Parts: sequence; C-alpha cells; structure tokens
Amino acid sequence: MGEKRNRTRTNSTIEQLPPDLKLEVDCMLGDYRNTYDSICKYVKDNGYSISRSALCRYAKKSEAAFNRLKQAQDQTEKLVSYIKNNPDADFTEPAMKILTAGLIDRLATAEEEFDTMPLDKAGRLVASLARTKSYKDKVRQDLQKKADLALQEMEADIMGVIKQDEHSAAMLKEILEKARTRMITE
Repeated sequence: MGEKRNRTRTNSTIEQLPPDLKLEVDCMLGDYRNTYDSICKYVKDNGYSISRSALCRYAKKSEAAFNRLKQAQDQTEKLVSYIKNNPDADFTEPAMKILTAGLIDRLATAEEEFDTMPLDKAGRLVASLARTKSYKDKVRQDLQKKADLALQEMEADIMGVIKQDEHSAAMLKEILEKARTRMITE
C-alpha cells in the first residue's frame, strides 16, 4: 500500500502570496465593504490568481482562528479578574473549566487530527481529566468533613460555656448553622 500522507497544515493559494499582498488581502477581508469578487480582482490586478472559493475557505479559517483567540483572551481576562478579586479563592475550578472548554472545542474541530490521533492518547487525555475532577471532588469532601468536625467541636465547647443562658445558646446554634450552610454551598 502507499505511504500515508501526514498533513500538518494547509497551504492555500493565499498563503503563497507575497507577504505584502497577503497582508492587504487580510485587511480587505476585515473590511466588510469588500466583496470576495473585488478582492479576487485586486489580487489578479497585482499579478496573482486566486479563486473565490479559495478566498472563502481562507476567510472562514481566519475568522475561526480570530474567534478562538478572542475567546481565549476573554477567558483569560475573566480568570485574572477573578483571581484579583478573590485572592484566597480556589481558582482551579475556573481554570479547569477553561481548559475543559478548550479541549472540547479542540475535539469538536479536530476533524483530521482524530483520524491520526492514537486512540490510547485520546483515552489518556480523557482519563487525566476524570482523575483531576475526581481528585478535586475528594479534596472538597475532605475539607467539608474537617470543617464539619471543627464546627461541631467549637459548638460543643461554646455550648458548654453558655449552657446557662438559653437565649444565647439558641442564637449561637443559629449562627453556627448559617456558617455550616454557607460552607456547604460554597
């Protein structure tokens, strides 16, 4: 059988244009007043030939790449803002969400890469995400148990001190229950 071709990137006719002309095509694509036909004519007037369909494919790929970069930038800005506003917070959750979203997006648009990606590598990626989530859940449960024990001990100690005053004991129980509820939800 023939040797399998390993394509790592496309080489469109627009990619083969001189850098100045390619930059001008990119600028023209950014200005929605230009039609694909007018851009093709401009390129032809400069001594090169591109088809309308090649230009359309290039524009779609460029726009998709721009959107991915914009989304990554927005997510990074949100994460940085979250970390600044909550310096003591656990920022692994938003970071994991960003990475998971990126992986899902990558999987959704992987087309050719799926054909060449070894199944064991894909399995390792999925298993790694599952392990990370499992570990995070275990840590959260452990912290919850420790917090509950600490609150129970504190409640017992304080109740021993203020046992004589029923009103204060009831208020303290209410405060501790609010704290317990907050810890569980957060």
